[in-house]
This record gives sequence, C-alpha cells and structure tokens, in this order.
Amino acid sequence: MITRIPRKIAGWDSILFSMKLSFKVGPWSMLKSLLSRNSCKSCALGMGGQKGGMRDERGVFPSVCKKAVWAQASDLQPAIPGDFFRRYAIDELKTRTPLELEHSGRLTTPVLCAPGDTHYRPISWEEALETTVTTLQTTDPDRSFFYASGRSSNEAGFLLQLFARVFGTNNVNNCSYYCHQASGVGLKQSIGTGTATIQLEDLDHTDLIFLIGANPSSNHPRFMRTLMDIRRRGGKVIVINPARERGLEKFYVPSDLRSLLFGSPIASTYVQPHINGDLPLCTGIAKALLQMAESKPGVLDRVFIDEYTDHFSAYQQYVANSSWQELETLSGVPRPLMEQLARHYAQAKNVVFAWAMGITHHANGVEGVQAIVNLALLRGMVGRKQAGLLPLRGHSNVQGIGTIGFTPQLKQEFLDNLESAYGIHLPTGEGLDTLGCIERAHAGGFDFAWNLGGNLYGSNPDSRFAGQALSNIDFVLYMNTTLNPSHFLGRGRTTLILPVLARDEEPEPTTQESMFSYVRMSDGGPTRFPGLKSEVEVIAEIAGRVLPDSPIPWKEFHHTANIRQVIGSVVQGMKPMQEIDRTRKEFHIEGRTLHEPRFPSVTGRAAFKVPSTPGSPLRENHFRLMTVRSEGQFNTVVYETQDKFRGVDSREVVLIHPEDMERRGWRENDTVTVNSSTGSLAGQKLVPYPITPGNIMMYFPEANVVVPRAADPQSRTPSFKSVDVTLEKE
Repeated sequence: MITRIPRKIAGWDSILFSMKLSFKVGPWSMLKSLLSRNSCKSCALGMGGQKGGMRDERGVFPSVCKKAVWAQASDLQPAIPGDFFRRYAIDELKTRTPLELEHSGRLTTPVLCAPGDTHYRPISWEEALETTVTTLQTTDPDRSFFYASGRSSNEAGFLLQLFARVFGTNNVNNCSYYCHQASGVGLKQSIGTGTATIQLEDLDHTDLIFLIGANPSSNHPRFMRTLMDIRRRGGKVIVINPARERGLEKFYVPSDLRSLLFGSPIASTYVQPHINGDLPLCTGIAKALLQMAESKPGVLDRVFIDEYTDHFSAYQQYVANSSWQELETLSGVPRPLMEQLARHYAQAKNVVFAWAMGITHHANGVEGVQAIVNLALLRGMVGRKQAGLLPLRGHSNVQGIGTIGFTPQLKQEFLDNLESAYGIHLPTGEGLDTLGCIERAHAGGFDFAWNLGGNLYGSNPDSRFAGQALSNIDFVLYMNTTLNPSHFLGRGRTTLILPVLARDEEPEPTTQESMFSYVRMSDGGPTRFPGLKSEVEVIAEIAGRVLPDSPIPWKEFHHTANIRQVIGSVVQGMKPMQEIDRTRKEFHIEGRTLHEPRFPSVTGRAAFKVPSTPGSPLRENHFRLMTVRSEGQFNTVVYETQDKFRGVDSREVVLIHPEDMERRGWRENDTVTVNSSTGSLAGQKLVPYPITPGNIMMYFPEANVVVPRAADPQSRTPSFKSVDVTLEKE
C-alpha cells in the first residue's frame, strides 16, 4: 500500500510528468495554451493574462506548475464519444470515481435526464434552453438557488447573480463557503477587509513567514519558490501543520536550476500541533510574547496598538488568564517550543502570516483566523508594507466570484449602485449560504438549482445527506466542461448538463481575480469543439427569455465588455474594469492592500478579538480526523489515485501515526472501518505517517461520508478538518 515517502519532492519528476502529459494531449497544443494570454485555471496564486502566459504580475517567467498543466490537459482531451450516454446507464456512471469521470472526455452537447430515465440523452441547445426557461417561468423564486464555482469568470458570475436577484431570490452562494469563508468573515471583523493585506511583491522582503494549516507543496506549488527565496535571503519559514509533509521540509523547485539539482530547505522550524490546536498555539505564542515584553517592552509595537487598534486590554487579560497547562494540552505543543516561536517572531522585521483550510475547516474557523490576526497586531505587522496577512485561496477566481457579488447579501453600496443604475428594487431577504441551501433542499424546499461550474455534491460534507438533498430538487442545472460525480450522485428529479467553453476558448475576453486582489484579463481563444457556448452567452440568453420585460439589457450582456462596464460602475474598487478593454491594464483592487495603518472598518481601526472557547481536548479512544487533498488532485478534481508526495498509491487509506498503530496492535495495510456521528466508511487501509498521535488524515472528497454538517456559526463553513471518529479493525 505505501511505497515510502519519497526523498525528493517535485523537481525532475514534476518536469518529466508534465512533459509526458503534454505529449499525451499534444505538446504544441499544451505549449500554445500555456503561453496564451489567459489566466491560469488552477489555484488563486495566479499567472498569465496580459503579461503573457506563465508570467506572474511581476513578469517572472516561467511561473507555471504541474497543476496548471493538469488543468489545461483536462480541457485539451478529446470529446466524450458520441455513444457514451447511450452505452452507460446512470447506475453505472454513479459508481465511477472522480478520476474516471474527469477522463471521460469533454462535454460537447447538452444532455438531459428526466424522471424515470435510466440514461442521460443528448438534446439540442434550443431544447435545453427552452426547457430551462419554461422551468424558471413556473418556479417560485424563493424555491430556487444559484451556486458558483471559483473557476468561472467575473463576468459570468456577475451576470448570473444579477439574474438571480432580478428573478427574485438572494439564495446566491459560492464554493468559498466550503473553503475560505471563515477567512473572509474573520478578517472583516478584525481589520475591515476580508482579503489578503499584501501584494505579491511584499513577499520579496519577508524575513519570517508563518505557514499555518497549509500544504502549498501539494496545493500551491509555485508558492514554494517564494518560500525558497525567503530561506535563501536568510529568512525563516515556520511551518505549523499536524502532519510532517516532506515537501514542506525540502522542495525541489523545477523552475530554479540550483533547487532542481540540489533541493531547497523550506521549514526552518516545523511545529506539529493537534488538529485544530492552532488557536491555543497562537494564544501560547502571544502569552510568551507578552511575558517577554515585561522586560523588553520594544517586543510589542505599543504605538501601533494604542493608535490603531481596539480591545487590546481585553485580549491581554484573556491571554493572561490562559494557563500554560491548558494551552499545552489543547495545542499539543510544549511551552518551550511556543516560547521559541515567540522569540523568532520578536526578532523578525517583516512578517507575513499565511494560512489555508487547516485553519478555516473547523467549527471555530473564524476565531482561528482571528487568533492569527491578533498575533500580527501585537507587533504591528498589518497596515504596513512588506508584512501582513495572506489567506492562501484555492480556485483561480474564487475571490473574484465573491467580489462581483455571488453571495447571499450584497454590500449596501453595491446594492444601492445596482438598483440606481437600472431603477430596480432587488430582494432584501438574507438569502441562504451553501450549506443552508443543501439543508433546505433536503427538507424539500427547492424546485430549481443552477450550478455555474463546480461539483456541489462532491464538495459537501455528509455525502449521503447531500445526495438526498439534491435528489429532492425538481430541476438541477449544471454548466461544466467535463463530467463529475454531481452529475450522477447529485441529480435532481430532472437534471440538465450544459457544456460550456473553457477560459481559453471564450470568444471574448474575461477577467479573474487572484488571492492578492489582482485582476487579470484573459483573451480567450478558438473553440476546440463545435457546439459549445460561453457561460455568459448561456446566462444572458436564458435571462432574456425568462425576464423579457426587465430593464436589464440582457441582449447587451451577451458581450463581456458591456458587463465589465457595469461591474466597474457598481462594485467598489473595480472602476479600472471600465478601461481594461481599451488599456489592457490589469490592476489591484483599490482598498484591499493595507500598506498603511488605515483600516476599512467602521472605526477605522483594527480590533483584537477574544475567542469564545480555546478549543477542546482529544477524546480518549477517539481520533481527530482531517480530510486532505493529494498531490494528484485539485479540490474535488482527482487527476490520479496515487499521492506521490506522501508515497501512497491509493486513496482508500487512513494516514495514522505508528505509535497509535502499535498501541492497538495494528499493522500497516490492516483494514478498518471509520465511524463518526454522521456515517461509516469501511475498507480503509492503515498507512503509517508522521502525524501528531491521536490525529489521522483521509482523502477528500471520498471521506466526506463521515464528515458531519457541523459548521462554524459565523462563516457557515463545515468542519472538514476536525471530525471526531473511531476506528474499528475489520
């Protein structure tokens, strides 16, 4: 089962694999696509656009990774065979893995599954559009919801959320609710903005970065070059992760010759807390820092604290009341190590705090984010250049989808601008988040659901519940480039799949936003298959037929440039969008980067936040499970079953500390059933792995069947990485 954790991570293996994959789909086609002026389809670190393919916003070349090649290869694969849906029944296709479905080929014709059908059947575009229009015209808006993936464009997202609201509902949400919503909520409450406070260039001057609850070696490979550069400058990288990931210890950066040949050390200090032990760990570091300041007052930035923050006294008292014993128990980290981390922090001049879903995927995810912000505020590492906060986001436009309003409630200024522009009144109800929509669907509360990309079924906790919920909806519409499990396990009573163009096939330019709030323009390009339509074209056509008397000029919105004009006039910070078609000048969204201590909060100040609970200890004879991605996947898209970076050749495994196995008399490859309050998953093989004892890992999305719907009450993000389970040997 386990081959062994490889000694070398990435490097030549990533280069050779990318070359092999390129030759499989056509080397010239791959190279031409990667060099085109289109934004990368993979993570939100971003590259491409008007500076040219494989270039970041600084113009650095080659800025590309294996995941970008994978994503591009998916769009370059041949079409699904013409007899595919006739040959394979839904009952058979629902048993296929995400990998098998992804590799079935590109969708090139609309397919429909009506009540009682055993197979999807191809239909014409006109039938598909008219079926959707007729359904919407007979649907109560309150019984509909709209969901967007972070891979769609700003233009498509803006247009669909506009249609949904004019149609009459605020049940508008996106995939961020299942990843970084806790970051947005936590940051907004603490500093007034929900995004990164730095730009990519700031990282060129960082001398210490805290990398918390993130594994960019697998999920953001190009970020590893940034970490490599920090170490080469003599800076420190403090990795905080329950699992000791080889790629975070040493990484062979393919785009750097020295690193490619000899590898690059990444973590200068590696800390392994319990899963969800990050909040008490941050409190422990703060406690050590405050104690240090008693003899060395300059450790804290008291001028910054006094002039630019609120609630420091309450936070200081909370930290003082937290005992070292409690913090050690809850975090799993000994006091001397917490004190060492505080010393590293005190000695650094330019500090960045970066984190991912190891922080947000907990029932206290918002407070976990705010614990990180508190640390940054103690030394004035927010509101200045070359230091700040960086949530490492996933999908290439997941941040942009939120910016352009694909959320249950629009910001008041956004709403006012939109209503004023067209003389309309939009719904004022709260609207439901993603989990709320699934729960209402389970109760029979929806008749229509529109999915703009993504894999909603596969993204959900409690897979059985999610499948039942989606099956209760009368009509489910998906817009995708390839097949995924939602099309078979997340079907409504009637399900329609519309094939759409990939980003680099669009007939007109589109835009995307990176995790640094940098907006890129993608040129699009020639379509690879006949019969496909752009997302914008489909949305505008349906909207115009459903709401022909609306003051919204739906026909004009067949053209993305017209949508950009509206975005630039109604969305705060997006005014440059109105000029981008003429200038081709990409831009950072105004008001996001905090290079000065002027915070866009109500008070104009940042705020220390005191958590309501420090966390909970591990339960005896139980394990704390976190679901993780493999190197060979991106979100719910699985590109290969093996995880090269962890040396594992299957996804049906439990990664567990050897001591936990020995204590119970278990051996490698023993088969266990994983039980939670939500469900059970049998046939999982034990694989020894360097994770903190008492904690285990399993692969997402397969393990979602045991993930409960418990969610952070503030962000409504489910606890994908904090699941109480037991293991039963089969």
